[in-house]
Amino acid sequence: MEEETSERRIGAGIRRRRRALDLTLAEVAARSGLSSPFLSQIENDRARPSMRSLQRVADALDTTAVQLLAAGETPRRVDIVRADADPGLDSGFGPGSGTDATARVRPLVRGQHQMHALEFTGDHDAERAFRHRNDELMYVADGSAEVEADGRTHRLGRGDTLYLTGGVEHRWRALEAGTRVLLVAVADHVEAVVDPRS
Repeated sequence: MEEETSERRIGAGIRRRRRALDLTLAEVAARSGLSSPFLSQIENDRARPSMRSLQRVADALDTTAVQLLAAGETPRRVDIVRADADPGLDSGFGPGSGTDATARVRPLVRGQHQMHALEFTGDHDAERAFRHRNDELMYVADGSAEVEADGRTHRLGRGDTLYLTGGVEHRWRALEAGTRVLLVAVADHVEAVVDPRS
C-alpha cells in the first residue's frame, strides 16, 4: 500500500480549514505572524512546517495542530505507524533557539478518530498553556518532565503517568535531553458524557 507523505497531508488539512473559514492566505498570515509565501508553500507541499509554526497556523484557524494533522489523513480501521516511516515534525526549537536540536513531534494516530496521540522527543514550547475539551493522559517513556496543572507543579520520571480531565489548563517541559513523552487524548470532536451516578 502506497502512503502519502506527511507534507501533503498537512498542506491539504490547512487548505481545507482555511477555505472552510473563508480566509485568504494574507488573513491567515496576519493572524499567525507567518508570511503568505511560506503558508502557500505549506499548502502546496513545498515546505514542511515545524510544530511551532503549525501551532501558530492552527491558532490562526481556530483549531489545534492535532486537528490539522488529522484532517488530511484517511482514517483506518487498523493502522500501524512505524517508528522509522515518518520522523515527525521539527518542534521549532532546534539550532539557534538555544534548545534541543533533535526535538520532534510525531503523530501516533492517523486520521480523524475518537482519540489522538503524539510522541514528543526533546524540548517543546514550555511557555504555551493548553486547555483541552476532553481528557488527556501523559506518559513519560524516557527522561523526565515537569507539568504545571491546576495550580500545582508535578515532576514526572520515566514510566510515570499524569491524567488530566478536560478543561484543566496545563503546560509542560522536558527536564533533560532525550526526554520522550507520549500524549493520548480524547479528540475534541467527541462529546464526553458525565456519568449521572457520580
